Amino acid sequence: MSTLTARHRRDDVETVEDEDEERGETTVEPRAVGRIAARAAREVDGVAADVTAKATVDGDVTTLDIRLPVAYPAPIHGTADRVRAHLLGRTTELTGLRTQRVDITIALPPVEPPKRRVR
Repeated sequence: MSTLTARHRRDDVETVEDEDEERGETTVEPRAVGRIAARAAREVDGVAADVTAKATVDGDVTTLDIRLPVAYPAPIHGTADRVRAHLLGRTTELTGLRTQRVDITIALPPVEPPKRRVR
């Protein structure tokens, strides 16, 4: 038997809230988590724009696999550490999932060919 906790009446519509009623569950697709993580990684200085991320979601836990292009002359190791720390908190903040692990593969950003001089 459930207990009624509140009744609201407004414009001939009555809403009854039930305290024993279970709340729904929000699920976040792995593809969405990957996109959120890639965007969050771009928030860190020294990261080039073409970050890609894949996520695995198991219940309320996610694991991230990031392909991280580091812009020259940013230090690779330091940038990767900052991105990992940033993603551990930021992905949880944005998705509600606990980030268990962040695997990072460093990728070199595309190199622009030198401009030709015209004489």
